[in-house]
Amino acid sequence: MEREEFVSGYCRQLDASRMVEVILDDGKLDEVDCCYGDCIYQPNCQIAMRIEELTGQEG
Repeated sequence: MEREEFVSGYCRQLDASRMVEVILDDGKLDEVDCCYGDCIYQPNCQIAMRIEELTGQEG
């Protein structure tokens, strides 16, 4: 089952606050509208941490 979530937080790459749409399919990440997975700031990103919580991953 597909589920849509919105995650808000500060994006260091953009140097701004933003809202990111996260689409999960059966609890697995299907789509995200940011650079999650390739961003150099991901280890310290509030948005990435929330995405990992949603998908059950540990940073």
